Amino acid sequence: MQSVLPTNNLPLVRRLEAVGFRAWPAASVQYDGSWQIRLTGGHPSKRLNCLVALDPSDSRDIAIRVEKAARKFESYGRPMIFRETPLAPRPLVEMLEADGWERFEEVIVKTLDLSQLELPDTLDHLPSHDVGRFVDACLRLESDDPVMKPALAEILTAIKPPTGLFLIEEPNDGPVAATLCVQDNDLAGIMLLAVAEECRGRGIGLEILSSALRWARMRGARTAWLQVLADNTAALSLYDKLGFQEAYRYCYWRKEPKP
Repeated sequence: MQSVLPTNNLPLVRRLEAVGFRAWPAASVQYDGSWQIRLTGGHPSKRLNCLVALDPSDSRDIAIRVEKAARKFESYGRPMIFRETPLAPRPLVEMLEADGWERFEEVIVKTLDLSQLELPDTLDHLPSHDVGRFVDACLRLESDDPVMKPALAEILTAIKPPTGLFLIEEPNDGPVAATLCVQDNDLAGIMLLAVAEECRGRGIGLEILSSALRWARMRGARTAWLQVLADNTAALSLYDKLGFQEAYRYCYWRKEPKP
């Protein structure tokens, strides 16, 4: 996997990183300079359990600070993961590579100008206020362990900006699609989009995503953003159809334990 590509629009990266943290809040956030240590004991999401550096110039005492962060991850019973964005200091990335860490899972952050998006004047689906029902639907659609329900519910209720929980349900089949939209002033983040495997290719993903984006635009959002795995061709096709454009990429680093 190649290194994260540099970008000339670091202010946009900083802003999207900041709203991303608010839209998907970790249980514990500790700072070491501009480095952020995010930990969540009840949920394994990598975005909630990672070290992320937010200033390319903050590269002092790297080895000591990495070791200090590793001890915090160990206290949570989690392996340390580093999230490399265009804001990561190059000396830190080079040190991890030299120390035997490996990159994995590349993610693309995309944005969309909502003023240019043709959407209907009415909502096909209204947002739900039933967090428990929404969580049950997400766990079922993503084939996740039901034991994760309390942790996911806790994350959703901890989100401070306004949230839209959108569901499409069919009488005999239950939930077939779900999406979570977090509207943070003029930005709207699509934090989750799940469609039942047997229903894919029927336009349901486009239908529910359009409702979420319309809801956010009605509330004053001007730009939508989301994160998608670089190898998720189906999702990329859907987002390209709506006009989402790549803003930047990030990836994760981990160090495999010695045998």
